Amino acid sequence: MFVLMLGIKMAGHKSAFITLVATLLVAVFAAPALGFAPEGYTQFGVFWAFIEGLLKATFPILIIILMAIYSYNTLLESGEIEVIKKQFTSLTNDRGIIVLLLVWGFGGLLEGMAGFGTAVAIPAAILIGLGFKPGFSALVSLIANSVPTGFGAVGVPVITLANEVAPSGAATPDAICDIASKVVIQLSPLMLIIPFIILTLTDSSPKKIVKHILLSLWIGGISLVVQYLCARYLGAETPAILGSVAAILAIILYARLFGEKDTEDVAPKETFTMAQTLRAWSVYGFILFFIIFSGPLVKPVNEFLRTHLVSSVHLPIYAEGKAFKFGWISNAGLMLFLGTFLGGLVQGVSAQKLIVVLARTVKNLGKTVITIMSLVSIASVMNYAGMILVIAEALANATGAYYPLFVPLIGAIGTFVTGSDTSSNILFGKLQANVAAKLNYADPNWLVGANTAGATGGKIISPQSIAIATASCNMPGRDGEILRSALPYAIGYVVLAGLMVYFAA
Repeated sequence: MFVLMLGIKMAGHKSAFITLVATLLVAVFAAPALGFAPEGYTQFGVFWAFIEGLLKATFPILIIILMAIYSYNTLLESGEIEVIKKQFTSLTNDRGIIVLLLVWGFGGLLEGMAGFGTAVAIPAAILIGLGFKPGFSALVSLIANSVPTGFGAVGVPVITLANEVAPSGAATPDAICDIASKVVIQLSPLMLIIPFIILTLTDSSPKKIVKHILLSLWIGGISLVVQYLCARYLGAETPAILGSVAAILAIILYARLFGEKDTEDVAPKETFTMAQTLRAWSVYGFILFFIIFSGPLVKPVNEFLRTHLVSSVHLPIYAEGKAFKFGWISNAGLMLFLGTFLGGLVQGVSAQKLIVVLARTVKNLGKTVITIMSLVSIASVMNYAGMILVIAEALANATGAYYPLFVPLIGAIGTFVTGSDTSSNILFGKLQANVAAKLNYADPNWLVGANTAGATGGKIISPQSIAIATASCNMPGRDGEILRSALPYAIGYVVLAGLMVYFAA
């Protein structure tokens, strides 16, 4: 995939499909021949792993991507995107503050509540609506959607990780808090650096460096303190959500106090009534309401949704009792659709027109469908054939006592391949715990948490995330271009995380 996308500069959907074919060939022929296929492997089972990938790609990833773009297209149809643009520019003319508010604040909030690409798709689309270039919008959205993913979707990655390494299979609240707080500590330098990178990418003027540093320390520091307190005392569910809310308030406060002083040619600001504001933000307001109301924070509703209208498919490669499940009324895609549809009606778009907008959105996602289905199928096949575990174990055996330096790299590989921090934790959580035991590591949870710290960096260049960004920014086939621009930041991210894990233990 790297050769095709970076070397030959082949379009993303073509690169992904060819890589899928190569993965299938390796899984069918090399896995049994070289002896790395796990127990229970069969060559025909590779086919069912491929089917599993198609199911996972569709339910819910593609549905969420579709609905996230649909929400933006609805704003374009109603014309309310113009009000949102004016409100952002009325807050401040400082483009850096606007970008930071969208990708770090609002994007982090979306990641904390929904995950699954919403934090890339929606902020990137709004940035384009505000006049930013597509490539820039995609890049800053990907970079910002790194740190929050460890606690995305109401803490699912860290909670899953804690359960994976718990002796009983179900982690205690204290164990979850311990791992969650360690993840925040490991990511602490990056919480200060990522905002600075976003600001510098927005405005690289040497005159703004000091301002960028101060603003990054302010915003990153607020995020860090709130996330640590949440992780240490509340658990994994709230760090990304409350940390992002605190960051949004901190950014707005900074903009009110200092933002306009750093701008030139300040235009007269148009004011809007409360009714106009609620109308313009109704799509995203409804989306946030449905996501919060259906999530774990409202347990009775969440429990009902998770246990009703759930499709269950038992594939032949699954152990007895395991099945692929999809909740038709509990997934984030439905919440995005409901929020968008109701918000569109409030904004004056007819129900018939909203259906037309949805159909048009589906039609324009052809290449993205190929890309996402290929990538998720690659992850399923590699996992089934034992390929991902071979990579991780080889790295562990080669590094010895320096293994802690490379734990984040393993986590990043897991996210790069699967597109999911949670999947990376499922793949490598137990591996990290086992290696920690072999090394007689004083605090095994430190290495366990480092898997998630690295996984958040892999999210920046995950082909699935890049496919979401290209779809949101209307850049079909330009996945390789975005990957090339994002790769240096991902490498630096993982290296810094590795140094933090090794020296701060």
